[in-house]
Amino acid sequence: MDVQELDTSGLKCPLPVLKARRALARTPPGGLLRVLATDPGALKDFEVMCAQAGLTLERWSEAEGTWTIDLRKPA
Repeated sequence: MDVQELDTSGLKCPLPVLKARRALARTPPGGLLRVLATDPGALKDFEVMCAQAGLTLERWSEAEGTWTIDLRKPA
């Protein structure tokens, strides 16, 4: 399955989460959205979003100030 990518670099809370919600609306069931974010609080924000929306936070990493966060939409 294709991975959709959303670059929210340079945006501060709550914009990365809001843009991710819009992108997830276009993501097929079971699909993966990879979000790139530079907001230091991004991981915590996406953890909360996943808990509220029933998404799975598949994996995350941080390198050179950029978070890469993989969100799986329920099938």
